[in-house]
Amino acid sequence: MKGRIWRSLMGISAAAILATALCVTLVFYAQSLSNARATLRAQAALLCASGLLQTDAPATEAERLKPLCELEALRVTWLDADGTVLYDSAADASQMENHLQRPEILAALESGEGESTRASATLGRETVYYALALENGTVLRVSTEVRSVLGAFAAALPLIALIALAIAALCALAAALLTRRLLAPIHALAENIGDASRRPVYKELQPFVEAVRTQHENILAAAQSRQDFTANVTHELKTPLMAISGYAELLENGMVVGEQALEFAGEIRQNAQRMNAMVSDIIRLSELDRAEDLRDSFVPVDLYAAAQKVCKLLAPEALKREIRLSLDGGSVSVLANPDMIDELMENLCQNAIRYNHDGGEVRIFAGMEENHPVFRVADTGVGIPKEFQERVFERFFRVDKSRSRQTGGTGLGLAIVKHIVELHNASLHMQSEVGKGTDIRIQF
Repeated sequence: MKGRIWRSLMGISAAAILATALCVTLVFYAQSLSNARATLRAQAALLCASGLLQTDAPATEAERLKPLCELEALRVTWLDADGTVLYDSAADASQMENHLQRPEILAALESGEGESTRASATLGRETVYYALALENGTVLRVSTEVRSVLGAFAAALPLIALIALAIAALCALAAALLTRRLLAPIHALAENIGDASRRPVYKELQPFVEAVRTQHENILAAAQSRQDFTANVTHELKTPLMAISGYAELLENGMVVGEQALEFAGEIRQNAQRMNAMVSDIIRLSELDRAEDLRDSFVPVDLYAAAQKVCKLLAPEALKREIRLSLDGGSVSVLANPDMIDELMENLCQNAIRYNHDGGEVRIFAGMEENHPVFRVADTGVGIPKEFQERVFERFFRVDKSRSRQTGGTGLGLAIVKHIVELHNASLHMQSEVGKGTDIRIQF
């Protein structure tokens, strides 16, 4: 056990050291490169101001730059517009090849200045170049060497090795202390194994076993919840997909033309966008149990206008099954979260269509009833048995699993409805009879 703890601590420490060293190296390399470029720009500006680099100035005048180059560890190259080297502080200009194709030279001739970085002849270093087009048509290039990333990392290796040794020693000490503390209760039990007044080892470990078993059950439950959640995301995406399919089918069969075709194309686009928004809404709703106050997101929402939008969204699905969809009521405003209201209405109306008979009816009401804003959905569908009417609002509960699978239901829709109702301090009432239909009323 001591060895395992030590190896684990060492592995984590080694990874942390290497990651830190690499990050620091990259930061210092980037800073070094930035400083080098800034220095080259400044030196180029000073050289331009010196007046030495003129087309009529002899090369001997440029030789006066050598002390500056040696002091600042710079290399200065002066080129004609055709790439011919007129002067170089580190080599014989007459023996140097044409530099016209060098990237920094091309950039300077094109835009006035150019930069590039290339591997240096010196191992672990790079050469930074800066070229500046002069008013007389020539090009001034200055360069200097900096450490490459590998060079900077190699320079830091001794320090890294020293830190690693110190941490290894600390890990060994920590492993010894942790092992002693972990094994002390078991050692104490082993030393008193013959004492009948003491519980056997397995009884001493029983709380631990129970804790592990509970944790395992929680993990399985969480895994099942995630699977159900994935299924429910699919469920929530079916409505916009059906709407898109319905409008696309009408367009494909040439049943609409002109302005109406453009309108249907717009509906398809809006539903596609809604699919993306719906995923975010479902994830957000799943986290609302931990939310303390959502009042900041409440704005005036017209229930009737929201219901009209939902009816328009679900019309293609109802049309396919010849279900009559009607809306009554009038404009009434409530303080609410508009996305949640849309979700509530869509879930209720979608269920009313989904669990209805072909040729059935769905009656929707949004308006005032008994001096309260009310949203109501009544259908002529299959209905819900009395013994299940309270449980249908539980998450993932389905009355008829086979029918639910056929229609795409996942058991989350009414749970979301109940949650939204509670968040808005509203009340929910349901009446249902098997074979006759269901009536759900939300009073705000």
